[in-house]
This record gives sequence, C-alpha cells and structure tokens, in this order.
Amino acid sequence: MVTSVNLSTSLSDPSYSIDSSVPADSTAIVNIAELMMTQDAAGILLAFHWREMSEIDSKQWIGKPMGIGFSPVSCAPYLDRLKRVLSSQTPEQFRCLFECGDRTILFDLVMSPVILPNGTAAIVIVTGEQANELDETRSPLQAVELSREEDLDRYQQLLTQIVWDARQNLELPRIWQATVDGLGLALDVSRCVICPYDPKRSSIEAVAEFRQDCLGSLKGKTFQLQEDPLLQKALATLKPIRAVRQAPEEINPAPEADVPQTRLLVATHYQDQPNGVIMLDQCDRDRVWTQAELEFVQELADQVGTSIAHAALLIELQRANDNLTLKHRELDEARHQAEEASRLKSEFLANTSHELRTPLNGMIGFLKLVLDGMAEDPQEQREFIEEAHRSAMHLLDIINDVLDIAKIEAGKMQIECSPVSLQELLDQVETMTRTQIRQKKLSFEVQMPQTHDEIVVFGNYQRLLQVLLNLMGNAIKFTNEGGITVSAEVIKKRIVVQDEELPGLMKIRVADTGIGVSLDKQDKLFQSFSQVDGSLTRQYGGTGLGLAISQKLVEAMGGVVNFYSMGEGLGSTVTFTIPLYQEPVMIAAD
Repeated sequence: MVTSVNLSTSLSDPSYSIDSSVPADSTAIVNIAELMMTQDAAGILLAFHWREMSEIDSKQWIGKPMGIGFSPVSCAPYLDRLKRVLSSQTPEQFRCLFECGDRTILFDLVMSPVILPNGTAAIVIVTGEQANELDETRSPLQAVELSREEDLDRYQQLLTQIVWDARQNLELPRIWQATVDGLGLALDVSRCVICPYDPKRSSIEAVAEFRQDCLGSLKGKTFQLQEDPLLQKALATLKPIRAVRQAPEEINPAPEADVPQTRLLVATHYQDQPNGVIMLDQCDRDRVWTQAELEFVQELADQVGTSIAHAALLIELQRANDNLTLKHRELDEARHQAEEASRLKSEFLANTSHELRTPLNGMIGFLKLVLDGMAEDPQEQREFIEEAHRSAMHLLDIINDVLDIAKIEAGKMQIECSPVSLQELLDQVETMTRTQIRQKKLSFEVQMPQTHDEIVVFGNYQRLLQVLLNLMGNAIKFTNEGGITVSAEVIKKRIVVQDEELPGLMKIRVADTGIGVSLDKQDKLFQSFSQVDGSLTRQYGGTGLGLAISQKLVEAMGGVVNFYSMGEGLGSTVTFTIPLYQEPVMIAAD
C-alpha cells in the first residue's frame, strides 16, 4: 500500500511541494518526524525542516550541497546510501552523525525514495529523530555510521553470493576473478585486485582485477613486500588495513592533482596462514570504510582464503593422481612388454629347437648311412659326408647367432675396428653365396662407385662379413625369381668413431625382388626373438635373429640399418652404413 504525501504543509519552505508515492511506513514518520528533508541524487537539499532550527535559519541550507552547514560528518558513505536507495527504490533505516556549526548530533533516520509516475526515483525523503545516546569516547570519524540489522543482512547476502560464485569453480584463476568482480561491484570501488602470497617469495603479483574503465590495469604488477609496510602489516595481522594516499601512481595512473586516494588491504588466509592479499582502491573520493564494510571484507577474505587453500589442495591431489595414473600406465605398459617379451622368447625357443633338430637330424642320418655301409661307392659316401658337413655348418651358424644375441643383450659384445677393403669383403660374400644363388637360378649384381683408388672402410672384417651374409641369406631365402643387387654409395660427412675423425660413410644396399613384407609387420623385423611368421608351420625357416644381430653389429661400428619394402610381393631393400677410413678419389662422369 502507498500513500500520496504533500510536503508543502510539513516543510519549512511553503513554496516547495511534492506529490508522489512513498511507502506507508515512511508517511507515518513524516507526520511526527523531528527532522525532515528532501535531497536529490547529488545530496543537495531541496527542502529542510528541523524542530530545533527556526524557519528562517532552515532556509539558508536550501540548495546547498552536502558538507556545508547541516551535513553528515562523513558525506561519502551517506551519498553512497542515497544512491543505493534511489537505485533499489527501497527505504533504508540507519543511524548517522550530523554536524551543524559546533554541534554533533546523532540521528535515527529513515531514507525513502520518491517514486514518480513514470516509475523512476530522483529524490529521497529523509525523516528522523535525534538519538538519546552518543558514545562520547568515539571521534566523529569513528562514529560516522552505526549500521543496523539491514546493513548486516545485506552484506551477509552479498558475502554468500560472492563465496558461492567463487566456489563454483575449482580452478584458482576463476576463484580469483570471481572474488574481485563480486567484491568490486558490491562495494562500488574503483579497483579491486588479488595477489597470491607465497611465504618463500619476497614479492606478490596481481593475478586478477576488477576496475573502472577510466583506470589503467594493475594486472601482472609486482609488489615488493619489503618496500610496503602496509602489506607486511596486513599479512602479519590478518586484519583489514586502511590507508589514505595522495594519488600514488600505482593506484591511479593518471589522477587529478591533490585528489586523495584510499586503499584497503586485507589478507586471505587458511588456518591462520596467509595465502593472498586483496587490495581495494577508491580513486575518485576520500572514502571512510564503515564497520559493516570492514566486517564484510574480513569475512570474505576468510572464506576466499579457505577456497584458495582447498583449490590448491585439489590441484596437488589432481597432480598426484595424474602422477599415479602415469605410473600405473607405465607399469601396465612394462607388464605388457614383459609378457610380450616372454611370449616372443617362448616362441623363439620353440622355433630354435626345431631349427637345431633339423641340421642335427641331417648330420646323424647321413653319418649313420656311412657307418652302416649304405654307400654303394666312394663317390656316394663322399656325398653323404658333405651333406653331414653342410648340416653341421648350418647348426654352427644357428648356435653362433644365439650366442651373439646373448652377448649383445648382456652388453658384452666387444668389436675392434680397423681398415677393411670393401671390394675384398664383397668378393668374399659373392664366393660364399654363389652356390645358393645358382641353385635358385637368381641373378646377382654388385654395383661399386667409380673411383681411382680402393675403397677402404673402418670396421671389423668378420662382423661386416657376418652382416652381409645375414642380409644375403635373407635375400636368397625370400626370393624365388628375379635377382639380388648389392650396391655401394659414398656419403661425404665428417664423423667421429671410437675417438677417430673419419671423412664420411659408405652406404651399402642389398635389394631383392622377393616376397617383401607388409607395412604392418615391418616393425617386428628388428626385434630380438621376433619373426614376421612365428608359427612352426611357417614356409621359411630360421631363428629370426639375423636382422636384429646385424642391426646391433652395425650400430656398434658407428652405422645404422634401415629396411624398406612397399608391401607383400614387391621385394625388399636393406641398407646399412659403415664409416669410411679414407675418402676415395671419385671418377667424374662425362
């Protein structure tokens, strides 16, 4: 319910009248009020009546701004309340100190908005009675405004909302930003920043900021603790610290001359340990912080400090959980690798036992024929012995491969390098594989670079021969038609091998037109104890150690091995590099 009030019969100025709507409870007070006045949004008196002042004396304050004559002891908080009442269009009851000449009077007041027919409010009606008690021990500035229950309720609601907004986020940057935004808007300050605090550091940095558009940003600015006693005091006491400064650059980058600036500092904390600092700056006026505002800021700092601590703890827990997850993943991967290695070794042992029995049975069989006199003539007997010898050599090769991989895995493979003639090495390979190549009716070609002198590489002759025989053996085994090509290429590149500086590398290729390897199986070729086809019924025999051993031997001599195949049925090419002992003189092409 609202009542129409005509102030022309009540105020000391009979020429000023207002006909509008005010709450009914305010109208009742108007009829009996000791103090009555109307003010616009700037606080200028439009009408004024005080029972202790004559009508003539009252008229002298009409049209005067606050701070002149009859005025609140502190104008800024009073003006803040006036703007809030106009904005919310809600009456407020409060207690305020006024001064008139040399007198200081405490009033219980009701400030009500005058709502115009268009729904807006531009002036307020203030009515009140002089309070009976006034604590004489307080200075006027200490007793500026004694907030009542409605102030406490309002700030408690703001506190709840700000803390709720901050705790909806589990990330520290969002908590910081929600805090400064909520606090800056709630208290209508020019700027609010928050700085995390680490006792191990001598400075703090502004990580989140609320500010008016006319001000420069302080986000990212560093504050040295040793140079600011107010910061030290705020961190030590955990209480709000008020300070008035004369427009320092860090508060307002472009202040008006001689405009006072006000800063409020409060430390956020958890279990009595500070973990941050909130800075509130009022850059447009001299602000006196009310007790309700100080309590609000203090409580908010306590709540935010707890939220920051919980978020930091959650971050640590998340980091620890991520580490545990990573460790678990690594252990799981290691377990899978161990299981796979165990499976491959079991498969290898099964295949190797089969490979060992085949030449061994051949030896026993042919020797048994000779011993039993089954050879019809000396020529056939010699053939039996040659087959037994061939089986024995095959068995020796298998045993050597197993011993070599065992040495390599144990890290006990010692290779001594010395100059080796490449032509001599390739000639020996051709001699040892000629019979197998002819038996399968394959073509064979060696392509050497054109040089004036002999090509000398730096390696171990027996190990290089072993590598080439392994590669040639694989090429012959997996090629049923076509041929095999061995080529060499000089790569000029300064390298250091076994503390010797050498002029370059020799790249050797062994290419065949055989069965090739599918792209999804090529990663198994260089794994120890692994074969592309590991079944006992596979078409091609062998232990599967050839490429793995060759790779280890070449790497021990300072080179690298690579395998290329475009897929099944498209042939294969294996390349390896070996250091050059001396750079050959090349023959220039016409």
